[in-house]
Amino acid sequence: MPNAALAAPTRQRIITAVLKIIGADGLSALTNRRIAKEAGVSLGSVTYHFETQHELLRESLLHFVREEARHFTELADQCQTDGIDIEEAAHLAGQVACSAALDSAHLAPFELYLHAGRDERLREAAAEAFRAYDRLATRILTALDVPDAERLASTTVALVMGLQLRRLATGSPADDLVDALLLLARGAAARPPEQDGGRT
Repeated sequence: MPNAALAAPTRQRIITAVLKIIGADGLSALTNRRIAKEAGVSLGSVTYHFETQHELLRESLLHFVREEARHFTELADQCQTDGIDIEEAAHLAGQVACSAALDSAHLAPFELYLHAGRDERLREAAAEAFRAYDRLATRILTALDVPDAERLASTTVALVMGLQLRRLATGSPADDLVDALLLLARGAAARPPEQDGGRT
């Protein structure tokens, strides 16, 4: 067994290679030989670290989400400490979207989410990914004093991801994202949170 400190970089290179390949050419292009070449590791290293392709896909998706969650957690902390308002938060989201390079690695999660619709073994990983996004959205909306933040979180996540997918597909600017977030947040702020007894 290799030392864990030595094994981690190899495992990470494999995951990075997987996301790059899926984003560039889709799941059908994913072979152990290509992964090994892209990662700069031996062919045996791929199967050593990941016994099945399902495990490899699951870990690659979760790695991407953890990195995204870490990044957006930092933004959530900034929202809490800087006391920015809803409009400033929406513009911050737009700046982040514009500054993020929508490269092949960012296409990969969308491919994996679609694949989860066909492969139920990947669905729990996809569900975990969305739970992470929902938690972050709840935290940011709560910091902005948006009523019913937890209930609104999944809608916010769906809106952001949908507009990011549109941006990936069309190359459109992030202005639509800012406008949509403002519309959603202002609409939520304009009404009181629903009481438990009023929910159907």
